[in-house]
Amino acid sequence: MIRGGEGTGVTGSGGRRSRSGAAQFGALGLHLADPHSEESVLGVLASVEAELLDSIASADPFVTEAARHLVEAGGKRFRPLLVALGAQFGDPTRAEVVSAAVVVELTHLATLYHDDVMDEASVRRGAPSANSRWTNSVAILVGDYLFARAADVAAELGPEAVRLQARTFARLVHGQIAETIGPRPGDDPVAHYLRVIAEKTGSLIATSVHFGAQFSGAAPEQVAALAGYGETIGVAFQLSDDLLDIASESTESGKTPGTDLREGVPTLPVLYALASDDADAASVRLREILATGPLTDDALHAEALGLLRESPALKRARETVRSYAEDARAQLAPLPHGPARRALESLCDHIADRTS
Repeated sequence: MIRGGEGTGVTGSGGRRSRSGAAQFGALGLHLADPHSEESVLGVLASVEAELLDSIASADPFVTEAARHLVEAGGKRFRPLLVALGAQFGDPTRAEVVSAAVVVELTHLATLYHDDVMDEASVRRGAPSANSRWTNSVAILVGDYLFARAADVAAELGPEAVRLQARTFARLVHGQIAETIGPRPGDDPVAHYLRVIAEKTGSLIATSVHFGAQFSGAAPEQVAALAGYGETIGVAFQLSDDLLDIASESTESGKTPGTDLREGVPTLPVLYALASDDADAASVRLREILATGPLTDDALHAEALGLLRESPALKRARETVRSYAEDARAQLAPLPHGPARRALESLCDHIADRTS
């Protein structure tokens, strides 16, 4: 399944700060050199942790326990972080900013419960997944509960928030359906894949920065610019995870290198390799192996991984990631220069550089 990486958290569970100062953002390549802006962003994140726990509380202790399961497991809180950064272009102290961040994080967490059922995953964020700890039915229903709680919090923010959250939810579902059924006859597999990522990953990241700017009172043209940036950088971030799965010798992507190959997930480098008409022996051999589907045989898996790492397909995929990162940077042009804009630009640099 396509999802944003879930690795080392920006904040831990319960509002604990896992690192101090600028180092707290280092894992995401963000740099907030201004202490006031940094404290503002960290303050929003700490408030989000507390409000997340309050928002999922239920009269049924079991529902509360199951809903807290992934919240307390931590995570990057990437989407609330982008809400907080978007809010720097208005008044980030408005209470609505924290509530908006809770909406997007609850929506994201709900998708993770559903994803784990569809993936038959056993582990999430270093802990047993909800479906393995309880059952698939419980995981699906808890995901539904979190979607409902997100909608409830959005309702307190007004009809525009409800409308945008609903439209984002619809895009998430469309993306999941498109991924599940695959490209239709005549579809370009690469275009289909990029469209899926835009729907499944880019849409909610776009809503995150949109919400932050909107509920901080930023100007409409700044809200629009940040929404465009969010969708584009979301696609770039997911694509860079695809590349790390192949190019990294470590678990930087949050999973063992080559996992997508082993599971038969058609990521961008694989799609480029399959679409290639290069006639050299390495490219031909790579297409032969990839065409067989999931690479569960250790020898074939190792061979394909080695060929992909040296292939023109991987180089082309790197160029695609860099193109998206630069496009995202260009969309920041209407925003005033300052610490928040520089932080968003640094994320573009990080995504381009992490796969170079």
